Amino acid sequence: MPNFEITTASADDLTMLAEWAHEESWNPGLTDRHAFFAADPRGFLIGRLDGEPVSCVSVVRYGTGFGFLGFYLTRPRLRGRGYGIQLWRAGMARLDGRNVGLDGVVAQQPNYRKSGFRPVWTNMRYEGLPPAGLPAPAGTELVDGRSVSFDRLAAYDRRFFPADRDSFLAPWIAHPNRTSLAAVRDGELCGLAVLRPCRTSSRIGPVYAESPEVAGALVGAVAATGPGVPVAIDVPDVNPAAVRLAEQLGLTPSFETARMYTGPSPDIDHTGLFGITSLELG
Repeated sequence: MPNFEITTASADDLTMLAEWAHEESWNPGLTDRHAFFAADPRGFLIGRLDGEPVSCVSVVRYGTGFGFLGFYLTRPRLRGRGYGIQLWRAGMARLDGRNVGLDGVVAQQPNYRKSGFRPVWTNMRYEGLPPAGLPAPAGTELVDGRSVSFDRLAAYDRRFFPADRDSFLAPWIAHPNRTSLAAVRDGELCGLAVLRPCRTSSRIGPVYAESPEVAGALVGAVAATGPGVPVAIDVPDVNPAAVRLAEQLGLTPSFETARMYTGPSPDIDHTGLFGITSLELG
């Protein structure tokens, strides 16, 4: 009988997981693995069949009460043989006692429901070339996110995410191969957007803003750093203003997921959430 074992991933393994995600058309960021591994080094599990990696899942812990599940897949030739569900059970055991979130693709949502997840909103990925040079509202300045005190960035991020995630956020914003812009008015943060290169469209996430006008200026500004390269934003329909903005920017829907939780929907600022950070880690 084949020997199936579950192991913790190495930092190098995350490069392989990104390639698997690319084959599923998830379009992962080229440098996401650095922030992913920093978030929770033990939060990535790999199923190995006679030593060969064949399945994976990420089960990242945030704080003491929240977790996020992603990267759940099995190599196509081995699906339907129970390897994925064994890994799923091991991953959920690691998050036992926590409210667990995930962004589930349409085909898997019925299975997630059976496992106790319930949908709370839909993410629609919008892609295209937004117009350049969109003005920020009067009195609003766009500055390099790296120039802003990290304490302020972390506190701002906490308005839109269910738990503190400093170890993830720092490399997510500061990695040299990406662009982060913050919107500032009267010395206070009123928006944040991060663009990261991917294999196809560059991904923008998160997009936080106090208004559609601030969000549009941020999206246009970060997109302008890669002229001619399409961008993609995973837009939550729980914020109708975000959906309208994506359409006004000329972006078109291409991919759909559902944000689902095992427990209560976290109390976050949906009105300022114009684009989620990552399908894999929330």
